[in-house]
Amino acid sequence: MMQALLNGLVSGLLIALPAIALSLTYGILNFANFSIGAMITTGAYLAYLVNTTLGAPILVAAPIAAVLLALIAIVIQRGIYRQIRNADHITLLVASMGVAFVLENVIRFFFGADVRTLDVAVARPLSWNGLRLNHEQLLIVTVTLSAMALVAIVLKRTRLGRAMRAISDDPELAEVRGIERARTVDWTWAISGVLTTLAGVLIALDGIVDPLIGTNYLVSVFAAAVIGGIGNPFGAVAGALIIGIVEETSALAVSTTYRQGISFVVLALVLLLRPQGLFGFARIKR
Repeated sequence: MMQALLNGLVSGLLIALPAIALSLTYGILNFANFSIGAMITTGAYLAYLVNTTLGAPILVAAPIAAVLLALIAIVIQRGIYRQIRNADHITLLVASMGVAFVLENVIRFFFGADVRTLDVAVARPLSWNGLRLNHEQLLIVTVTLSAMALVAIVLKRTRLGRAMRAISDDPELAEVRGIERARTVDWTWAISGVLTTLAGVLIALDGIVDPLIGTNYLVSVFAAAVIGGIGNPFGAVAGALIIGIVEETSALAVSTTYRQGISFVVLALVLLLRPQGLFGFARIKR
């Protein structure tokens, strides 16, 4: 049981990165970015390309891939989302589904459907009081906590973070106050690209690289973001930890095939009891 809890905490931290990215884009643009899974996949393949083709160690390949996906995210934002930013939620959602479709099929075109692995050294797991923690899990904890701390600093202590919070609260008023909305949105997408790349690399380190690497986490990421309170990055972390622990501990009773089904059940229960999420707030309609 303790091992399952430990694995659940690690899995929750891994889910937290794309859940934060999803919450950031929702808070700024007010739509659910369905392409978050495809962004995870793209980040993993970019790191794989730099790691295996160019021979760069993974600690070098991951930051390069993060920068590349950040630039790709900005291009997509300017080329697609900016053009329809005043559209309704359904239009934006369908647009993000189209982006996901294009990204996934570009990856399949260049890499096929073969299973691949990152070029990293194999190390024996660490043991302590009967608990096992492999080096990939330790890296997940270290990278994720560091990334979350940096995001918290950006949101709470920087001019960009204040601009992001202002736009999330009232975009029209923020623009009247002189905040550059377009620039802030670009930075939001860049941060999302970095977070999803890190998630993709960490998932690949703990498993494999294939075209479904991000899609397999899509339900868990959305569940974490919604449970925490969609649009609340810090709530997304709490939601991710809940989902991670529930998915891992549920494997003690049911097959791992039903992990995402368990996530959906937890999501449904939270929405029934508290529709705005655990750390969200009910929007007042006037």
